[in-house]
Amino acid sequence: MKKIDVCLSPEMVHLHKTEGKVVVVIDILRATSCMTTALANGIASITAVATLDECLALGKEGCLTAAERDGKKVEGFDFGNSPFSYQDPALKGKSIVVTTTNGTQAIVKSAGAKEILVGSFLNFTSIVNYLRSQPNDVLMHCAGWKGKMNLEDTLFAGAVVDALKGDFSHDEDSVLTALNLFYTAKNDMMGFLLNSSHVRRLQGLGIIKDIEFCLTKDVYDVLPIMRDGKLVAQ
Repeated sequence: MKKIDVCLSPEMVHLHKTEGKVVVVIDILRATSCMTTALANGIASITAVATLDECLALGKEGCLTAAERDGKKVEGFDFGNSPFSYQDPALKGKSIVVTTTNGTQAIVKSAGAKEILVGSFLNFTSIVNYLRSQPNDVLMHCAGWKGKMNLEDTLFAGAVVDALKGDFSHDEDSVLTALNLFYTAKNDMMGFLLNSSHVRRLQGLGIIKDIEFCLTKDVYDVLPIMRDGKLVAQ
């Protein structure tokens, strides 16, 4: 039987073998939710990079740029990290290069995987259906916050594991942690997350609308997948 595992932070991914696995990168608030939204709304491709300098350099080659640090848009870039920024029809067919505090770091650290996907509540069923249909082991890679685990990414990982529990085996404590978190929170995820560090951080920036949107299930039927170093819609 296929196996599913959960990595609670990019700082721990070296402890998990990624080779031969499908890695699902999770940054619910808000990088992977933004990427899902962008591709669902016709963005042609997304290049995820670790640093601001890399992002600027690729921007000079003709890509739009998006940069976020500590929840805020970085001055001098076209976009920040709000999913609503990527719903403009004028962006259809454009390519974007993105760097964020956590999500793009996790994508970069997932290099070596058989496939890299981007997961969010916004495309929950698309992720679950693809993982169920493919033959490889899966690693849910939570982006966390600056190397630490966080609630919202772990919660999403638990929701996916729960949906796939008849199709995958699991034996790691990190999986049980994610599952139990999901079982505790599933009836009121927003209420459960109100005391989480990143929700409080974003509330302080006045980004309540983003939080509510990012916790909405199945807004889009899109599968963001890495092809030739770029995320595209499949």
